[in-house]
Amino acid sequence: MKTRLTTLAAGVLLLGSATTFAASSVDLAVKGLIVPSACTPSLSGGGVIDHGKISAKDLNTDRETFLGRQTLAMTVNCDAPIQFALHSVDNRATSSPPGSGYYGLGFINETQQLGYYYIRMSNPVADEGVVVQTISSTDLQNWMRWPEWDAGLYMSVASMEDHTQPLAVKDLTVDLNVYTAINRADGMDLSNEVTIDGSATLEVKYL
Repeated sequence: MKTRLTTLAAGVLLLGSATTFAASSVDLAVKGLIVPSACTPSLSGGGVIDHGKISAKDLNTDRETFLGRQTLAMTVNCDAPIQFALHSVDNRATSSPPGSGYYGLGFINETQQLGYYYIRMSNPVADEGVVVQTISSTDLQNWMRWPEWDAGLYMSVASMEDHTQPLAVKDLTVDLNVYTAINRADGMDLSNEVTIDGSATLEVKYL
């Protein structure tokens, strides 16, 4: 607290010594939009990918070990057609490879990264069996064709004719193909049981 007060006082003195004075007030605006429709996302299998028990001896010592693809069906049901995006939050982000967009699997002994997984969307179908395409954005403004749901990325669907804007959808089904990899075993302590601990929150954002 003392450091903050000292810094603020110095800033005021510097401003007071300037020949041109800044305005003494600034506006604050609080904005938003309440929409009449709501969407509910759900995942098959309770949203759990379970690889079961894996022997440490079956892990590669010189390269990553891929555990194969598993697929969850994701559905989003809305009260009425509405534009929305799906946003992911990696709850184990500190254990993921930096800058990769992959999701982390937790740590061994709180220091060794266990591995990662990534998600690819496929077979998106909107209302009454309409085939659509997956699109992605980092800012909810600019969209591009993209099937991989990187951590922190916004995903939506668009018509097959126009990928530049999300489509208003009432019901959506899409497959989430989850690919899991364990880091090379020669740099990890596997003398005790290790829990594969991936976790992500998938949320709906209204556009």
